[in-house]
Amino acid sequence: MKKLTTRSFKTIAAILALVLFVQIPAASAASLSELKKERSQLEAEKKSINKSLEQKTNEIQTNQNRQQKIISQLEQLGAKINETNHSIAVVELDIEIANEEISILEDEIAELKEKIEQRNELLRERARAIQSSGTVSYLDVLLGANSFVDFIDRFSAVSTLMDADRQIMREQKEDQEKLEVQKLELVKTKEELEANKAKLKSLMASLNQQKKEKKQLVAELEKEEAKLRSEKTELKAEYDDKVELSKELEEKFLKEQRRLAEVARQKALEAAAAKKKQQNSSSSNNTVSSGNLPVVSSGHWTRPAAGRFTSGFGGRDIGPIGSKNHLGIDIANSIGTPVVAAADGVVSYVGSMNGYGNVVMVTHSIEGQLFTTTYAHLSGFNTSVGASVSKGQQIARLGNSGNSTGPHVHFEIHVGEWNGSRSNAVNPLNYISL
Repeated sequence: MKKLTTRSFKTIAAILALVLFVQIPAASAASLSELKKERSQLEAEKKSINKSLEQKTNEIQTNQNRQQKIISQLEQLGAKINETNHSIAVVELDIEIANEEISILEDEIAELKEKIEQRNELLRERARAIQSSGTVSYLDVLLGANSFVDFIDRFSAVSTLMDADRQIMREQKEDQEKLEVQKLELVKTKEELEANKAKLKSLMASLNQQKKEKKQLVAELEKEEAKLRSEKTELKAEYDDKVELSKELEEKFLKEQRRLAEVARQKALEAAAAKKKQQNSSSSNNTVSSGNLPVVSSGHWTRPAAGRFTSGFGGRDIGPIGSKNHLGIDIANSIGTPVVAAADGVVSYVGSMNGYGNVVMVTHSIEGQLFTTTYAHLSGFNTSVGASVSKGQQIARLGNSGNSTGPHVHFEIHVGEWNGSRSNAVNPLNYISL
């Protein structure tokens, strides 16, 4: 069973109360009027809901567009995450390479330190040898030669020793300089490694933030979808409730119309015997002489008033009313001229109605067919809702109320019930004679 809203329960309660009300015979015609009002109110509510449904459809479309935008953002975020993961992989590779280079540099530095230490030890040994042999200089060695050949040999030996010492000193200096350069490179490499580590941390933080944003966007999207589904379901349920209530009310209305038509038929039979007496009697509400009553025709129908036929059924310009489709006929006469029922029936409406001015409506059942006649622009009433009337019985007085250009009665015949659009109006001249 469909879930009904609070507003729907109120409407159902009103209809149930109305159904109980229409079952009381004394209020039968009044109940039909109440049903008409209830139906008009329900139609207005359906129209309002339909308007809200259109607005909600536009809102849903806007939300769907927003969802598409969020989905696009999620796709862009996914691409950024993939790019960040790639950057992290590159940084990790750089760190691995840097660590390998540092390890190589440390090995080379260790080797250089060992060579320098060995050369230092060689120089220390040479110094100790010179010291242990006294203060003999290279010049003393040369001067101590026994011959020229010995001098040449001694000179060559001294030169070799001096060159060796100079080579050792030069290599010592170069190795020391190389060590310093490698130390600087090691420091630089370590600094780059630290920078890469910091970059990695920044990238990781960015990745985590992007993941958090993605989760938030997904949560927002899911929440929006749930809200849209809920609103759409609720609105659809409310509209379906109104449609069901409208069907139920329409059934009640048609049933009441059929009941009233049957009442009209029965009362018409009862009133037929007293018809002549009712026409000749003078009521307290009818001060117009019977001489102004129209001639009653034979058959089911008669004209509604005596007077001059001024306008027919169909397209025409009817002045202030502003319509070009005249859905009845006009009979002109002086104000107060009697207006009579066009056929036996039951009065279903007495009152004022917009451009119609003062109006009386009568429901008829003729050979199984339901009709509704309308008498407009009246100056006064001689009947009430629920009254049984006979063909030719006075029900009102001709006037000039509502949108009217002069004293006349506007007369309509509707096949079935009267509706606001008057879509079932027919030409009265097909039923009455003037």
